[in-house]
Order: sequence, then structure tokens, then C-alpha cells
Amino acid sequence: MNINSSITEVKGIGDKTAALFKKLNILTVRDLILSVPRDYLSYSEPIPIANVKSGVRCAVYAKVSSYVKSEKRGHLLISSVKISDDSGSMYVTFFNCPFIKNVMRPGASFIFTGNAKFAFNKLSFEMPEYYDSKKYDAMTRTMQPVYGLTSGLSNKTFQKIIHEVVPLADSIEDPLTEDIRKETGLMPLGEALMNVHFPVNTETLKCALGRLAFNEFLSFLLEVNRLRSDNVARESEFKLADGAKIRLESFLASLPYSLTDAQKRAIDDIVNDMSGPYVMNRLVQGDVGSGKTIIAAAALFVTVLSGYQGALMVPTEVLAVQHYEDFKKLFDKHGVRVGLLTGSQTLKEKRLIYEQLKAGDIDIIIGTHALIQEKPEYKKLGLVCTDEQHRFGVKQREKLQEKGGNPHTLIMSATPIPRTLAIIIYADLDISVVNELPGGRKKIKNCVVGTSYRDTAYNFIYNEVKKGHQAYIICPMVEDSENCDMENVTDYSEKLKGFYKGSVRVEYLHGKMPEARKNEILHSFMNREIDVLVSTTVIEVGINNQNATVMMVENAERFGLAQLHQLRGRVGRGDAQSYCIFINTKDSDEASARLKVLENSNDGFYIANEDLKLRGPGDFFGIRQSGDLLFKVADIYKHHEMLMLAQDTVIKYADVLEGRFEVLKSSAGDNTITTL
Repeated sequence: MNINSSITEVKGIGDKTAALFKKLNILTVRDLILSVPRDYLSYSEPIPIANVKSGVRCAVYAKVSSYVKSEKRGHLLISSVKISDDSGSMYVTFFNCPFIKNVMRPGASFIFTGNAKFAFNKLSFEMPEYYDSKKYDAMTRTMQPVYGLTSGLSNKTFQKIIHEVVPLADSIEDPLTEDIRKETGLMPLGEALMNVHFPVNTETLKCALGRLAFNEFLSFLLEVNRLRSDNVARESEFKLADGAKIRLESFLASLPYSLTDAQKRAIDDIVNDMSGPYVMNRLVQGDVGSGKTIIAAAALFVTVLSGYQGALMVPTEVLAVQHYEDFKKLFDKHGVRVGLLTGSQTLKEKRLIYEQLKAGDIDIIIGTHALIQEKPEYKKLGLVCTDEQHRFGVKQREKLQEKGGNPHTLIMSATPIPRTLAIIIYADLDISVVNELPGGRKKIKNCVVGTSYRDTAYNFIYNEVKKGHQAYIICPMVEDSENCDMENVTDYSEKLKGFYKGSVRVEYLHGKMPEARKNEILHSFMNREIDVLVSTTVIEVGINNQNATVMMVENAERFGLAQLHQLRGRVGRGDAQSYCIFINTKDSDEASARLKVLENSNDGFYIANEDLKLRGPGDFFGIRQSGDLLFKVADIYKHHEMLMLAQDTVIKYADVLEGRFEVLKSSAGDNTITTL
């Protein structure tokens, strides 16, 4: 067996287990080794029940003091039992565990460990681990990795398989030469991979994760460096026509609202770039709600006025449809022909769009990844716009550019990044910052609360629904995962339905769903057929529901501030007052201080800078949803020092390192759920 062997050659993996790993896109031994745990658990000494705090992971040694009570709520079996020690009592709750009544018998004693929470008027452990004293004593001396799982695959099985293959980690070629590695002071790759799976201690784990973050930054920056070299002084084939600027000014003056000074500056930057001798490569970085869409519309309009076609690629089909409908209303009266291309369209619909694009009968095409597939051909593609660039990456951006030879490129991003980091991440682009919000919008009211506030929040959401509004509730996990105390959308939505007892229409959404099902749910939400949408961060971008007035985020302390700000941006888009409720499940001063930044400010750029200060390189633990971002491990805030080091390394050794990072590609790709 070697790193390129199929996982079926690993001891303990039969056809059934291999099929489960395939769901996680883990096909080879290399994929297994590169599957970084999403969290780590440590096991502390048990404390008295009287000292248990909501939101804090702890352990108690207690006796079962009641019989198990079970009830069905939809597809969810909820089993609850009371436990006690000399200091007090609390409850332990299990979901879909019918066997638990045979284990939790009155008088039996266990050490229970998990994240205590106050919900439905009682303090409880939900789905805790439980051990006898001897086994728990052995656990206190280790850090246990927790992996992204799928239904049917336990964390214990995953750990056992990793134990079998991790000795082969040294077989994966280190892309850094020995000289570069010593100069940077980084841990060897094989050692880093072994310590990421089974860390000796916290300090070793930080070094190991830092090395993997460095690899991802370095690989990305090498691509950016190559792209920048290709872009330097490329002569433009798509200069603006005489009079296009004047007609654009007339178009903007006819809008039913006034542009902010920041919007005007960004449009001027774009017009000047496109009027010049070289190809434009510009990023428009604007806060949530700053009006970037009209900037893209202006750029596309002036492109069409000059006799060229424009393309706008967005991350979700729902957003593509929304933009298509909005752009048609905006441009129909000006004779601009707008088309839509998405993955779910029929073959007949796509063929018609292909023909129209090739013939030049479509001026502006709006779509998803379908725009970069092989078939679309353009008559004269002069401008490529991508919305939320970090969702696509350098390679995909290039692929769309290649459709038109050397078209101008405009990137739109609502992800607030401190300028010092933006200069590195977007090194191949010129940057326009839109740092003003259009007038007339009501400021979102924010609050950070503990878990005891949940019922109050549910009642507040109920009142908003009765006013005709809608709400989002964000959970960090897709489904219940062994050894995980974070909320997950599947169980949470069932509990919420039980709370509302049919008076509120609840549905859930996550990134692992088939695209058609996701679109169906989002369309239902947009059409007000769903009152409360329980979702992962898949809705962070790509949905514009002006009727939604409440955003509630569970386990808010586990997200970065910039990402929480993005989530908050899903509400406050209409005329009604909107609210954001951050549920802090961790009773710590550090978590409270971070979330207070959000409570006190709606300024994304201020929040991004505070995120950078507060999180720092020492905070390696957090959550990341499947496929959400460009990196699997690296985070520009948590690992900003590694980003700086990677930038220095690229400047010195780009020629030496070119092409060496292909060794770290795996089948798992962006679909592996990882935590920092």
C-alpha cells in the first residue's frame, strides 16, 4: 500500500465503508492523510454539576437518577434522563438513540462530557459522550481529532482508519526544498500531517496547522504571481467607443436614486481603465449593501454601448435569476439584450443561449459556473464580471477570461478584507473601495445573548413572522456529528418545528443538498412560502430577500467576525427594521469581546480590522462549511502571519517553487469540511 493506493486497500475499509468515504470525496490513501480534522477535543477533570456553565465544554461524574423519557417529534426521537451528584442535578438528552434506555438505567454512574446548554427551560448535555472512570482517565491525556463525517460513518471509525495510514505521511513529497524550509523555520510536511491528525500537544498542533496554512497561501500566491505576470501591459482589444461615457452619465442620471460618492469614484476608475491602452483587472471591494450591483451594471452597460458583450458570473443560481430579472428591468428600455445561463436549464434552452451568444444576439449574459463550461462561445466578449471572487478562485476566473481572448475583468466582493491583506490576496488587481452606504437604509439592530435567550428569540421571530416578515437561523453544522457540540440544521429544524407546533413554516437548507433541491427551497423562501429558514452559511451570499428581517446565528463565537458580518448582510435589505441575534454558547471573556465588536458596529471594514487584531495567529479553532471558501485550512485573519511569510517566499523563490504544489492536490478538494 502507498499514498496513491485506493482506500479499499486500507485495513478496516470494506465496500460499505469505502462508499461512505466516497461521499466525502475521499478515494485514495493520500486523500485520507490530507483530510484535516475539523476540530479537536480535550478531556478535563470532572466538575460538580453545580459548577456547570451553559456554553462551556466540561465533564461531570454523575449517577442516573430517573428512567429515560422518550418522545417523537416528527422524524426525531428525543430521549431525556436526569443525572445527579452531591451538588445538584441536570438533564442529558439524546436524539434518535433508541438503545439509550438500556444503557441509562437508574443508579448507573458515568462521566458525561460535552457542551452544556440551557434550552427549553432546563440545563442539559445534548448528545454527550459518556465513559466509565477508567476509560475517561485515559482520554484526559490526549487530544482527540474530530473529522467531518457523513451519516453512517462514525468518528471512531475515521480515527481508526487514519491510524492505519498516517505513517505514510512522510511519503507525500514536501513541495518546499530543504533550504527554503529551514529558512522559513516551518515544520516538515510529513511531521505536520502526522501532528494534525494526532497532536502531541496544543503548541505542536499550532505549528502543524500553520505549516498547512502556509502551503495553501503559497500555492495560491504562486498562481496570482503567474496571473499578474501574464496580465502586465496586455494591450486592450476592447476600448470604449467615443460618446459611450456621455451616454453612461445620462443613464446614471436617469436612475430613481442618487449614487454615493464612493460608487461614482469606482465607476470613474472602471471607465478610465477601459478607455486606456491596457486590459482592466479591477476589484470593487464594497461592504454589504454598498451598491456594488449598479457599479457592475454601469460597467456592463458602457461595454455594450461600445459594441461588445459582457458576462456576469455569480455564485448561486438564485442570485443569477435575481440579477437577470433586475437587469432586464433596467436595460430593456435601452435596447440592451440580457440573457440567463444556469446549470438547471434544459438542453434546448442552453442551445438557444449558445446560438444567441455566438451570433451576438445577447449583449449581457448572466449565469453561474455554466458560463465557464466548454460550450458557450461569444462573438465579442469585452468584459467579464465575477461576483464574490473568492468563491471561484484564480483558475475559474482565467477560464472565463479565455472565452473572449483578453477581455476586461471586474471583480465584485462584499467580503471586507483589511487593505494590508487585500494587497496580497488581490495582488494581480487594481482595487476600488466602496466605503459608503446608500442613504435611507435603516441600521440593523444587533444583540449578543447567551443560550438562555433562545426561547425569547424564538418568540421574537414568531412576532416578526406574524407581521408578514421572514427570518434566517444559521447553524454551523449540516447534521449531527459524533463528538460535536455545535448546532446542526437537520436536528435544529425539527426542534424548532416542535417549539412552534405548526404556527410557523420552518425549512432547512445546506450545501450538501442537490442543486435542484437548494434552488427549490430558496425559491420557496423568496416567494414567502417559508417563514423561517434554518441554514448553514450557504446563504452567506447569493440571496436577496428584502422581506427577511431577522438573522439569528447559533454558536456565533465559532465564526469569524467578517463572516458573521456577511451573514448579517442577508437582512436589512428592505424598508422594515431588521435585527441580528448572535447566540454566544461559550462563557468566555474573549468570545464576548469579539462579538461585542459586531454588536456595536455595522461597518464591515472596521470589523475586518478588529477581526485581524482579535483573532490573531494563536486562535486556530473555528468552523468552516463545505466548499464555502477558497482555502481548506488557511484563513487570512487567523493565519495572517503565515500569509505574510508566504508572500515573502514567493517574492524570493517563485521560479524554484513553480509547479511543486501539485503534490498536495487530492480528490477531496474543497469538499472536505475542515476546521482551523
